[in-house]
Amino acid sequence: MHCHLDRMTNADKVAERALELDVAVLCTTVGPDDAQGAQATFASYPNVRVAAGLHPWWVADGAEGERQGARAAEMAASWNLVGEVGLDLSPAHAGTRNAQLSAFDRIVSACAGHPREGRVLSIHAVHAASEALDILERHRLPGNATCIFHWFSGTSADFDRLRRLGCHISVSERMLASKRGREYARQMPLDRLHLETDAPPRLDEAYPAEELERSLSRSLDALARIRGTKREELAAHIAQTSSRLLSM
Repeated sequence: MHCHLDRMTNADKVAERALELDVAVLCTTVGPDDAQGAQATFASYPNVRVAAGLHPWWVADGAEGERQGARAAEMAASWNLVGEVGLDLSPAHAGTRNAQLSAFDRIVSACAGHPREGRVLSIHAVHAASEALDILERHRLPGNATCIFHWFSGTSADFDRLRRLGCHISVSERMLASKRGREYARQMPLDRLHLETDAPPRLDEAYPAEELERSLSRSLDALARIRGTKREELAAHIAQTSSRLLSM
């Protein structure tokens, strides 16, 4: 439910091999140009869906940031799948705090103002879960869209609020490597829990298609242990939920 397929230099081969492996992918993008390009690239692959995004790392300050936010909001208003969007207020990216907040608010506002049946958002929130939830709640977005926090790392209070609002999370191996991540995965209602890879680890390089399947499988094994359930039952439930959200 969160993968940067378009930023793999062997993207076509990965999509084709993923189809053979029965792996479906939500390709989250980092900006409007990437989204339009990915939509064209993967139009013939039934196992790939593309989301229109504006990653907080790519948000610029000043007038350029305003233009980025406006264009991303315009696209989000007409797309069912939106992502990767959100906020990153960690020290490395806090310098664009105001621009990020403005862009994310515009995107969420556009989605709220132009509701679409089956809309899904894949959300990045690093050192910013409370701020992201504030924006979602202000626009009442969880009420008319599925909001999925990917690789959630907020506080326990943020997590409780996320659950109360009806948001979802998608988990990866790296999230499940931490005690906090495992606890969140254990507590999350099963019908709001999804698998992701956030692959590739480095953008604009080749990536082995088989590693998508292996990574998802390892995450599934870990989730089954964490939740004390049978792997096969867990896999079927997560696949059904995520496939429904992606209309697959």
